[in-house]
Order: sequence, then C-alpha cells, then structure tokens
Amino acid sequence: MDKLTIVITASIITAGLTMAAGGFGPARSLGEALTKALDSIARQPEASAQIMRTLIVGMALIESIAIYAFVIALIILFANPLLEYIVK
Repeated sequence: MDKLTIVITASIITAGLTMAAGGFGPARSLGEALTKALDSIARQPEASAQIMRTLIVGMALIESIAIYAFVIALIILFANPLLEYIVK
C-alpha cells in the first residue's frame, strides 16, 4: 500500500469517528435536556414559557457541537492538509 492510500484511508476512518463522537454526545445531551425540561414543566406549569425559551437556546448551543464535528469531518475528507505533503 502506498502513502496516499494510507492517508486517505486514515482520513475516512477519522471522519467517521469524528461524526460518531460528534453525534452521540449532542444527541444524548439533547435528550437529557428535554427530559429535565419536561420534568420542570410538570412541576411548575406556570413557568413553562421561561423554561421552553431557555431550553431552545440551550438546545441550539448543544446542536452547534454536532455542526462543528460535521465541519471538521468535511475538512478532513475534502480539504485534507496532509495530502499536499504526500503528493509532492
């Protein structure tokens, strides 16, 4: 196997692991946030508007982690800086 094949294979595996880790963490956090928000609304229904507003802002921040992981995976796949050292 030549160097280019090894780097491309490692890049594909790394991008897959990045998306797996970057998707699992936020998905779990979103589920826990929703569970706790629903529990809080069940305890205090009069505060539901404030809880929902805070929940949506928090979920947007959590989801940004998954978007960052997606962007990193795309950079690894399509704009891999290591390839220019191998192709020389």
